[in-house]
Amino acid sequence: MLNMKGQLRWYGGGVAKTQEPSCSIERSLGVLGERWTFLILREAFLGVTRFAEFRDRLGVAPDVLSGRLATLVAHGVMEREPYQEQGARSRSAYLLTPAGRELLLILSALQQWGDEHLPRAEGPTMLRRVKGTDSPVHVGYVDEAGREVGAGDFVMVPADGYPG
Repeated sequence: MLNMKGQLRWYGGGVAKTQEPSCSIERSLGVLGERWTFLILREAFLGVTRFAEFRDRLGVAPDVLSGRLATLVAHGVMEREPYQEQGARSRSAYLLTPAGRELLLILSALQQWGDEHLPRAEGPTMLRRVKGTDSPVHVGYVDEAGREVGAGDFVMVPADGYPG
């Protein structure tokens, strides 16, 4: 993100840095790693678009919600779309962009991990199913041929841009 002087400024964890991190995980966390962000995205995937709906469903403070939504808009995860109810002032709806919709995979992986490693006695709050069926799905790794690869059967290999 450029500041008023045209200098690159990176905002991650509430701290302004002068250079964008080279690690894509660190850059992603700079946008998505704040408290409430993934819960806002969860609600957006469930169809919530309006500020008051996010605030009421999550119980998040308005200033915090405003900041999180601004970050998601600034980084292309969500976009504002004006709407106006009859007799009221114009407001913004917050809609997921294509990049934002790709985050469903990450939310699903977090949910799958939580269901497995931090289960509730009442069971899961959401089920992942193939659209139009009752067939369960899970998040996993898939190779170029479309075959699932087990978590123990792949490695992460540092590339030329790795900061270490």
